[in-house]
This record gives sequence, C-alpha cells and structure tokens, in this order.
Amino acid sequence: MAKRNGAGTLRFSRTLAIMAAVALSIVALALVPQPEADAVASLPSGFQESVVFSGLNNPTAVEFAKGGKVFVAEKSGLIKVFDGLSDTTPTVFADLRTNTYNFWDRGLLGMALDPNFPTRPYVYVLYAHDAPIGGTAPRWGQPGVSSDPCPTPPGATGDGCVVSGRLSRLQASGNTTTGGEKVLIEDWCQQYPSHSIGSINFGADGALYVSGGEGASFTFTDYGQAGSPPNPCGDPPVGVGGTQTLPGAQGGALRSQDLRTAGDSVGLSGTIARVEPDTGAALPTNPLAGNPDPNARRIVAHGMRNPFRFTIRPGTNEVWAGDVGGGKYEEINRVANPTGGVKNFGWPCYEGTPRHPGWDALNVNVCENLYSAGPGAVTAPYFAYDHAQKVVAGETCSTGSSSISGMAFYNGGSYPTKYSGALFFSDYSRKCIWAMFKGANGLPDPQQRATFVAGAENPVGLKIGPGGDLFYVDFSGGTIRRVEHFAANTPPKAAATATPTSGPTPLTVNFDGTKSTDADAGDTLSYAWDLDGDGAYNDSTSPKPSRTYTTTGNRNVGLKVTDSRGASDTLDQPLVISAGNSPPTATITQPGAIKWKVGQKISFSGSATDPQEGTLPSSALSWSLVINHCYSANICHKHPIQDYPGVASGSFVAPDHEYPSYLELSLTATDKQGLKNTKKVRLDPQTVKLTFQTRPTGLKLLVGDNRTTTPFSRTVIVGSSNSIGAPSPQQLGGKSYRFVSWSDGKAQNHVVTAPTTATTYTASYKVTGAVTDTTKPTVSRVTPTPGSRIRYRKPTIRATVRDNVTDLRKANIALFVDGKRKPRFTYDRRQDRLSYTTRRLAYKRHVVKVVARDAAGNRKISRWSFWVVKRG
Repeated sequence: MAKRNGAGTLRFSRTLAIMAAVALSIVALALVPQPEADAVASLPSGFQESVVFSGLNNPTAVEFAKGGKVFVAEKSGLIKVFDGLSDTTPTVFADLRTNTYNFWDRGLLGMALDPNFPTRPYVYVLYAHDAPIGGTAPRWGQPGVSSDPCPTPPGATGDGCVVSGRLSRLQASGNTTTGGEKVLIEDWCQQYPSHSIGSINFGADGALYVSGGEGASFTFTDYGQAGSPPNPCGDPPVGVGGTQTLPGAQGGALRSQDLRTAGDSVGLSGTIARVEPDTGAALPTNPLAGNPDPNARRIVAHGMRNPFRFTIRPGTNEVWAGDVGGGKYEEINRVANPTGGVKNFGWPCYEGTPRHPGWDALNVNVCENLYSAGPGAVTAPYFAYDHAQKVVAGETCSTGSSSISGMAFYNGGSYPTKYSGALFFSDYSRKCIWAMFKGANGLPDPQQRATFVAGAENPVGLKIGPGGDLFYVDFSGGTIRRVEHFAANTPPKAAATATPTSGPTPLTVNFDGTKSTDADAGDTLSYAWDLDGDGAYNDSTSPKPSRTYTTTGNRNVGLKVTDSRGASDTLDQPLVISAGNSPPTATITQPGAIKWKVGQKISFSGSATDPQEGTLPSSALSWSLVINHCYSANICHKHPIQDYPGVASGSFVAPDHEYPSYLELSLTATDKQGLKNTKKVRLDPQTVKLTFQTRPTGLKLLVGDNRTTTPFSRTVIVGSSNSIGAPSPQQLGGKSYRFVSWSDGKAQNHVVTAPTTATTYTASYKVTGAVTDTTKPTVSRVTPTPGSRIRYRKPTIRATVRDNVTDLRKANIALFVDGKRKPRFTYDRRQDRLSYTTRRLAYKRHVVKVVARDAAGNRKISRWSFWVVKRG
C-alpha cells in the first residue's frame, strides 16, 4: 500500500491481462511479487487512482464506518474489517462460508452498515444461501470451504443447482460478530448460476432496500421448462415436478413478473424490496402494504433481470438501479418515489425500451397481457445503452460484452463542481466507469455523459468514501481502489521493476524506477530506495540502482519518488526479493490438446517441483476454473466457476454457454517461502454451424434473443441448448403466413441441443390470405423527453418506431430536427429503434418530427420538442 506525503492517500497498480488468441495455450506465470507498479487506467486531468487495500480474494462490496473502520465482503462469504485506510492486516469479522454458495456468479454479493453504526452495531449481508428456500446449508458445498461445486447431474447450466437468497443481520462487537446471524428474509429461488441476489442500501427514511435477480438460465429462453425435478422453483401454474408449457408458463425469467400473476404466493425474484431493518417485514408505507402476501407488501419495483447494483440518491429515497441486460441493453432504472406505487420495468417482456423479440415471439400469456395493457403499464429505463454502441462517443472503452456493475452519487468533496450530484456507473465487462452529470432539473442528465475511468480494474461496486472520493471494488485483482482529484500539484506515480527477483546467493538484482511518472509539465523526479527492506528510504538515490544480496531471506524493496514541488509517492506493493530461493515449477499433465462439448467430463492432473524442496505435495497446489465470455475474439470478460485447492487431480463437466467463449484452467504451485508459479491451459469448445430457413424464404425466425430474416446461420458450441422459435403470423410480399411445422418435428418454440454435425432447421409456413392493413405505424418512447430542459448541446434523439404488419426499414422513416431532414440516423430493425446524435444545438427550443410510412401507405407523423438551456 502506498501513501502520498501530506494527504494520506494511496496509489494503485495494475497488471494488464493479455489473453492468448490461440486454440490452446499453456502460459507460465512466475508469481514472485509484482515486478512493476504502473497505472494504466485513463482518467480526466487532475484525477489519479490508488490502491487502498490489496490481497483480497474476489471482493464484492466495501463499506466505510464512522470512525474510520472499513468492511470488505468477499464472494466466498468472508467479511474482513480494516481499522483504517492505512491498515494492511485485516481481521476476519465474520465467516459465512458454510452458508454461502460460492459458485460461478453466486456468493456473498451485498453488504451495508446501519446508518447509525456503531451506535446501532449492525452489518447487513445479502448472499446466495447454499440450500433451497427453507432448507439447511450446505446443500452442495462443505462446511468452511471457500469454493463450492455444482455436480452433474444436475449440472450448472443443465438442470441447475437450486439454491436461495438470504438477507441477514450481524451484530458487531469490536472487530468481530456476536450473537449469531439473524435471518431477515429467505427467498429468491435461484435455479441457474447467474442473475443472483444483488445489493442492499439504506434510504434517507431509514428503510432497508434489497435487490435480487430472477435466477433464470442465460443459455436458453427459460420459462421454467427445465430442472430435476422439472420446475424446481415450484412456479405456477404446475408446481414442483410439473411441466411448464406455453402460453401459460410463469417460471424462469417470468418470475420477475410474479407480482402480476394471481393465484400463487409472490416471490422476490427480479425485484427491489423495501423492508424494516430489524425484522425484514414490509414497511407500512409501502405501496402494497395492505396486500395479504408478505412478499407483495415488500416490493416497490419488479420486472428486472438482474438489478445487481443500485444506489440511493443522497438526501432522498430515490432508488437508482443498474439492471444487467440480456443480449441487447444495460439499463439504469429510477424509482422516484418507492412509496408512491410499484414500478414494473418490463423484463423479460421488454429489454431497454423495446419489446424483447424472443419473448414477444413466444406469445406467452404473461407478456401478451403486459403488451395489451399498453406502454403505460411499464416504466421505461431512465437510461439504457446498447451493447454494440459506445456509452460516450470516441472513448476507448470497448463495446460488445457488457454488464452494468456499480452505481454511486457524488455528494461533495474535492472533485470539480461539475461533478456535484453526478451519478457514477460502471461496467465490469467493459472495464469502465462513467459520470452522468446533473441536469437543469437537478437529476442526472442522460445527455451529459463522460468517461471517468477507462481501463478500470474489474469494477463490481462503487462507493463514496472518505473525503467524498469515489472508491471501487476490483473483483478479479482483489483490491479496493480510490479516485482522487488534485487541483494544484498532482503527485507523481511510483513504478519500478526488479531483475531477477529470486535465485541463489549471492543474488545481484538490478532495479529500475524510470517508469515512474508525473502528470504536471516541467516536474522532475528524485528517487529514494529502500533496498534492504528496513522501511527507510536511504539506500540509494539512483533511478537505476543494483544490489547484491548475500544472505538468504526475503526483502521488501520500496521506492519513493518526489517531484520538484515536494509531492511524493511510494510503490503500491513492495518488490519482494527472495535471495537463496527460486520459485517452483508447475506442470499441467492433463487435459491436453482437447476441444470440449457441453456436458463432457474433463479430467485434470498436475504436479510441481521446487529447486529447494523437490517435489511439492498436493497441499501446495491449487486449481482454478474460469469461463471467458466473449463478444468477439479479443473482447472477453471472466466468470470464475470453481477453485480446487490442495489437490493434484480432479475433474469437471464442461458447462453450457453461448459462443464465442472458452474455458481457462490454472494450476498454481506455492513453495514454503511463498514463491508461486502458475500454468494456464486454454480449452476451446467444439463448434458447429446451424442454418435456419423458412418456406417461403424471407420470413423471420427467432434464435436466442435475435429475430432474423432467413436464411441465416449461427455458430454454436456442440451440445449447447439453443432456443428457436417461428413467429406467427408474419407478413411478406402483401401476404399473411402462419406457422405449420419445423423440419425436426418439434413445437413452434422449442430448445434444440446442438449436434456434432452441421444441421439445417427449416420452418414451413402456409399462406392465410392477403394482408389488409389500415393501422398506422407507432412512434413511442422518445428521448429527449418531450418538454424537457437539457444542458447538453449534442443530445441523442431516440424513438421506437414500429408497425404491426410491415417490417419497417430505414427507408420507411424520415427524421426532421427544427424542420431540416436528417438522413444520417440509424434504425435497429430488431429493436425498432431510431437513433440520431445531433450536432451542437443552440440554446433554445428544438422540434423533432418523425414520419413513418408502412407498406400499405399508412403514415404516422409524430412531433415533440425539448429545450437546450445554459448551465447556472
């Protein structure tokens, strides 16, 4: 941990992971201490990142207590407490590993301190409970173990290892707990390993707010049709063991609409609840306080896929939730008044503002009833960003793979005044943090967005902490990071390398600190080294010193750099020099050069030798399995699946996942002195090409979330589950068609298991007559909002433009701004969504007109206006 002089602030380090683009690769990582501490994240001028805490294991949440203590939750179920920002040796506050199901995206994900902590000494936790609702843990894991399995059967992505969610209260006594765990709520049936529970926060009213996902499959359109027994969450109308069928199914992702279905008890999946923090019961001021169902009374918002992170706007009870999307959009949803009425954000029937094409095509009753209720039955996202588009034009943050992962409001401190009231939000997959600045109405303005941290380290949570600064949780790197602003002199950033870092004595090591930097023009740096590890920076002032170590042992070498105006910085982590010791060598014996298919059992084995200790025992070995979820060959994010500590061999079953994706298996060997060596093997899947056709050609078919004009093909993993559907009726060339049959003889909407050889699936349709179309297209869900006053002079105009008969194209639509036609807009036919980013607009009222004409000549003209106003 590094400190700057005079400020007590901290520096950060980052190691950039470079993923191989080969079919199978084995990589050796000598995990002797970090050879270099060098910031790579990009921030606005005057801002710098620092590492506050390191050495954590998959941290998920951080909380700052009055008096300086800092609580950090780890996914395994451990909670650690630091006495302050300078503390490097945390105390284990609570060990919930036996109760916590730590597998894939499940684990201990949410934590909050009582607003009056430590007067009210309560710590609230939200985790995946390793048992079904009402059951006893552990069901799948073992007591006290950090990483839990999901055996086959039932299989993580096959029938699913069913667990639940739990909200509990712990009582603090010093740095540990006392009195045991008080369970407040046990609910949230989770069949599949993602869309798990989420966050907990307190409102200004003292209410405790809690979020949870719908626990459904991410590999197929899940309405409750799978499981062992079938429908294991007992969703209506059939109960546990029953078979869910269309159109009446209510399981899977449809659990997030449970509040709208009658005749059964209400679950909390896909909701935000508002509860009394001492009991977990609904508050009497909740919108449905008079409902006989206890969960219905708790709910203030529903219709969300995975509201993983949310925050409360300071001084209010407004809930701002980041909902992790499916295949198209990430959403920021606002509940302006949690006591004023329950908000329905539409999932799975809607994603972003449009109808979800997959669920729309299924004609399932839950969604059809919601569509029939009209646009007013759902609340549109406050802001949504398309997976294929930048959040901020021209930024370096990637597109494609996306998962919104953090929310926090800036509420005053050292940041420039333009950040006052800004909403920070992050994306784990894109590795970025953005700011949405306050608009004329005092709320964050979606048209005023800026990239804040590009290249952020695996952010899974944002929090405002000491000094009003933004802190974020680095999940994969095991750190807590701080972003500070310096109005005048920006401190330098210390960075150093050492070569070699270990070996027999005498060991001569060459150090290099010349990669240290300073952001201020004209500043020069001076160097002070601690080469003997005694904590004093008095061994050398050279930028490139060398040292010969003649005695055996580890030394923590430090570097302090000081600029010409007196600001200084030290390394985030020392360079550990291990004299008289060399690292072990890990060897992966199997698997070798294989390509896997879903459901295949893969055995692994390995060993390690050490120059000083010889063959290492299995207790010195640890394996880790992750899946890399990719948008393209070079844009991926990781999902840790399971760890296998203390074993030389074992096996796992290849999971189902969309393509492109690949598995990565790591073996780490650690000697008695702590030196490590890691080998990694990349395991790519077997793939197969599936082709989809219709008779006649040119109609649309549904594969996964995508509704596409035939013919088309998809590359998928052999053995994977793929939802396909034949929307009916459809119109083509002035004729109406209805579905007759699939070439595989299955139902109109069904799941196909990808075969080993290329296969064509053909849907046959029958003409039912000529199309008589007298209905005009519709224009809805427009932004900027009609009548709104915005400060951003280059807003993006958006509108949903659709027709019930004609498959509209861009040529069917015309856009005008202030009377001038704008032909360079985009139109997403899959989502029926028009988008156009304006040039710099004047400070005045602006009028937008959209004209849409369908194939029958029916024309719709829609006009609205908004104001661009000056700041102040």
